[in-house]
Amino acid sequence: MRKRKLFLLTLIPLVLLVLVGCTSKTADSDKPLSTAQIKKNIGSKLITTREDAQEKLTKQYQKITKDSNYTLDNPYVKVNPYKDSPLTALVIFQTDKAAKVSYTVEGKTDKTSITNSVKGYKKVHQVPVAGLYADTNNTVTMTITYKDGTTETKVLTIKTGELPKYVKNAEIEVTKNDKDKMDIGQNKLTLINRTTKEPFAIDADGEVRWYSTNYSQHTIEQTDNGHFLILTKKTVDSMVYNDLIETDVLGRVYKEYSFNSKVKSNDSNNAKDETTVIHHDLLELPNKDILATVNDGSKYKEDVMVQISHKTGKIVKVIDLKKLLPSSMYKNYKAGADGKIDWFHQNAVDYDASDNTIMISGRNQDMIMKLNYKTNKIIWIYSGKKKSSWPKKYRSKILTPTKGTSITGGQHGLYQLEKTTDGEDIILYDNNIDVTNGDKKTSGKYSQAVQYHVNLNNMTIDQTWAYGKSLGKANFTNIIGYAERESNGNTLIDFGFKNKGQESNIIEVDSDGNQVFNITIKNAASKAYVYRAYRLEFYPSGYTFDVNK
Repeated sequence: MRKRKLFLLTLIPLVLLVLVGCTSKTADSDKPLSTAQIKKNIGSKLITTREDAQEKLTKQYQKITKDSNYTLDNPYVKVNPYKDSPLTALVIFQTDKAAKVSYTVEGKTDKTSITNSVKGYKKVHQVPVAGLYADTNNTVTMTITYKDGTTETKVLTIKTGELPKYVKNAEIEVTKNDKDKMDIGQNKLTLINRTTKEPFAIDADGEVRWYSTNYSQHTIEQTDNGHFLILTKKTVDSMVYNDLIETDVLGRVYKEYSFNSKVKSNDSNNAKDETTVIHHDLLELPNKDILATVNDGSKYKEDVMVQISHKTGKIVKVIDLKKLLPSSMYKNYKAGADGKIDWFHQNAVDYDASDNTIMISGRNQDMIMKLNYKTNKIIWIYSGKKKSSWPKKYRSKILTPTKGTSITGGQHGLYQLEKTTDGEDIILYDNNIDVTNGDKKTSGKYSQAVQYHVNLNNMTIDQTWAYGKSLGKANFTNIIGYAERESNGNTLIDFGFKNKGQESNIIEVDSDGNQVFNITIKNAASKAYVYRAYRLEFYPSGYTFDVNK
């Protein structure tokens, strides 16, 4: 008996020590991870897998640029030159004298032709042709202009193949397309940025004029040099999107970032659905680094941003929103079916170079906010959460809405329109669903694009324009959506999850709220809803293609 008592007396302290250790570990799991741990968890790096795979093609085209047998009368034409952009072509030829080149892809109807110009006078010409129709003998007219003003033309017929099933099966119905009032210019298309599968772009008739075979989730952004940043995956059969590529309209890959696939999550909370590391948004900073919304590998998700070096692929800055906002927001938030706590759900980030600030949107707090990017200090916050319910240190940062100004609910796509003498004008897509701090009276009755003016002198926010309320519940979307102000003052609005995801409705309105473009996309394949719709130039002024660089 004595031996047993001694054994128990010895065992009890050990058990208590283990229990204390377990309790301590559980308590620590509520705390934000260290910056070093987040960097390690995400494990970002530059790789060259896709560049290496394309190297043979690139060398082939480099050789062709040196072949004087390819002339305007006998040009080299390659459809889908990098095998992942089937509605494009690369045309290479030489001229005896330096000349500028432009081309026109003949449209099927009025104002659907696409005309682009290659910058500079050259003797060796590399022309990236974008905007071809699928399964069509496209008529493309090449125009050569010499320095003395004389011109030559060459008409090409470029045959393309059929659309892939996930693009082809998307039923596109155009009910309004006033091309004289739309912001389409000479080469603008509407990019359909999907939640899964291939992104594609359509003209004013709803005809597909570009798509990428790289499956993308949520994130595709055009950079200053006309390239695209596309979040994709290693193979179409993979279940995780953890590759970020910098590519161009032809599909040539210039850079590739890879991330640890273990740091992943999804919004459905279904373990069988595809997952992602970078999730809703990213942008290119002025120094060419990338600022992205990510998961950090903790039990919390979608509440961290990282700056990724374009030179090394490594993370050089981390912003953890758990360290900036009251701990009660995330500690008291209920975990989802996947065991993760999606307390903030960041779905937008916008950077302002003029004052080195960022604006972000947190769907699950019905909140938007602005931060100093250098110090991470909060500049302002707007939400339906009463000022008195915030801890005292935050109250001076809370914006007060003017009479008639709507409270955002589950909003998406926040970004700055312009600076003003007293603050700034911003725009967002207000889903108008009360997640935690939204407007309970109007929640679920409509969704809308909203423009606000933030006055920093008196810390107020004033609603100055909106569109969508008149459409009522028919255009209510509890998730997904975007609003984009166009160069002519129109606003392109993506009601991306209309009718519970059965369709996506994209509407362009003028400043008075008159519709000039209205399309509906149905039969979204494998949850391929329209996450955002962008009106983009597919041969922007900053873009240059040179296979030798």
